[in-house]
Amino acid sequence: MIHKNWENNPTIKQIECVHNDAEKFVVDSVLTPGKVYDVKNESEEFYFVIDNSGRIGGFYKDYFKEV
Repeated sequence: MIHKNWENNPTIKQIECVHNDAEKFVVDSVLTPGKVYDVKNESEEFYFVIDNSGRIGGFYKDYFKEV
């Protein structure tokens, strides 16, 4: 249940969205290319950020570059 508190965690780093062209998932409504997002948690494959909806979302790392 640790994921329920991620919104309140300190920011680990900031990343910039480079694209939102997903093959399988619809992410164009929650990610904006060129916008900088705060990383609240990170795994080997995903960044967990507060997206455009204001909630935590997990996204593949290939959508982003580090700032």
